[in-house]
Amino acid sequence: MEAVRTPPKIKLFTMFQLGLYQMGLGMMSVLTLGVLNRVMIKELAIPATLAASAIAVHQFMAPARLWFGQLSDAKPIAGYHRTGYVWIASGLFAIAAFLAVQVMWQLGASLQSVGWAAPTQMWLVVLGLVFALYGLTLSAGSTPFAALLVDVSEEDNRSRLVGVVWSMLMVGIVLGAILSSRLLPTEGSIPLEQLRPAVDRLFMIVPGIVCGLCILATLGVEKKYSHFATRSQDNDREDQITLGRAVRVLTASPQTGLFFSFLLLMTISLFMQDAVMESYGGQVFKMSVSETTRLNAFWGTGTLVGISSAGFAIVPRLGKTRTAKLGCVLVAACMTLLIFAGFMANPKLLQSGLFLFGLASGVTTTGALSLMLDLTAVETAGTFIGAWGLAQALARALATVMGGGALDLGKAIFPNLTLAYALVFGLQAIGMLIAVTLLNRVDVKAFHLKTKAAISTILQGELD
Repeated sequence: MEAVRTPPKIKLFTMFQLGLYQMGLGMMSVLTLGVLNRVMIKELAIPATLAASAIAVHQFMAPARLWFGQLSDAKPIAGYHRTGYVWIASGLFAIAAFLAVQVMWQLGASLQSVGWAAPTQMWLVVLGLVFALYGLTLSAGSTPFAALLVDVSEEDNRSRLVGVVWSMLMVGIVLGAILSSRLLPTEGSIPLEQLRPAVDRLFMIVPGIVCGLCILATLGVEKKYSHFATRSQDNDREDQITLGRAVRVLTASPQTGLFFSFLLLMTISLFMQDAVMESYGGQVFKMSVSETTRLNAFWGTGTLVGISSAGFAIVPRLGKTRTAKLGCVLVAACMTLLIFAGFMANPKLLQSGLFLFGLASGVTTTGALSLMLDLTAVETAGTFIGAWGLAQALARALATVMGGGALDLGKAIFPNLTLAYALVFGLQAIGMLIAVTLLNRVDVKAFHLKTKAAISTILQGELD
């Protein structure tokens, strides 16, 4: 009987190689949330609620990850359970992203010619469908990739691998912002006929680069390092968590509900500005598309610094709970600074505010997620973290829609554009402060005592 080969332990170089995939996704996020939303809201004058809702459709596709994860378990492509899905999906989401741009131009042209008549509404629906396709293709690649991270790692190096890969996501956002700003016009206001070729070129070049990064990231990794054959039935990954199961886990006990209410409110309050920040730079600060895209670099750099400083200096000194609270308060303060920058119409102050916001976001995220891992029973870790992963993805989608909706509400209430944007940032600040009050009510000891038993009861009930 042939002995089962034991794969070698993954090396640091390979961890960074895998991180190229997340770096690519970071670059793509700049295109969708950093460029398309700005063009739709400012240049095409599409209401922020509709623009944000169309973009958020791809985030609402998160439950599809369940199916794609299970599919990659059961149906290998060319003998590999993960690599083929990542490669095919990367090509498809690059095509879907370029298609979304073309539909966006048609939507804008129809709005200019006939207003919000039936043809314009039809193009809006088509745009939503294209973003749904984009979300499905992202799910088809990102979930098998996440499963690959589990397949190639072990308990003693998995957290290190996840840390490297997640940091590369932020590097991708910074690089994507810099590259996009260089490919886009630097003039403050240019005609659409001049802007369109530049945006089209951007959406051909960057997705092409990302597609190459996705292939390079996974080239040869699964063949050499994967433990799938020996432990495929032992992993309780995020892609195995059904939506109903996630809801039951998140409401398993009062302490679980309190903690996840904090995490959800924190996530929504952290990302509401995603859909409006670039248009804020364009409409209030009169910045060019190139300049507003570069704003992502300030935020991404600050986040990287915040994560590293929190992990190495703040959490060891203050502890996880106090770090999370500190981060939430700092985010609320940064929102106030961004509002003040608008009234001053000072782009440099906006850039500084975004760097500080990224710093605070890194501190908040590190504290909150470290606390979540600390409060998770080992026996149910996969279920617990998988449920949070699905809930977080849906919270990001809600944040995008709510940011656009709050901006339109602000425009309807206030005659001043700065006040309209201030409503969005003000709601984020308030949300963060409420999140702190929820975290104050979380009893760590009660969490440890009751949550494990409650989740185990749920899982046992499902088996019965």
